[in-house]
Amino acid sequence: MIIENTKWQVPKNDDGTIVLNSEPEGIIATIDGIICSIPLDPANRHYAAIMEMVDAGTLTIEEAD
Repeated sequence: MIIENTKWQVPKNDDGTIVLNSEPEGIIATIDGIICSIPLDPANRHYAAIMEMVDAGTLTIEEAD
């Protein structure tokens, strides 16, 4: 599995701005060439793989836009 382009997914207002003081809802990532929305659930295999890579220092999750 190739995971790249990871970015935090956060709630946004109707005008597209980030809701102030909001917590991430998930992670947007490209997995094997497909853009995916990954829930913050340790039981989710993609989330678990991303966190393993982050802990190993081989992947960084970018801040939300």
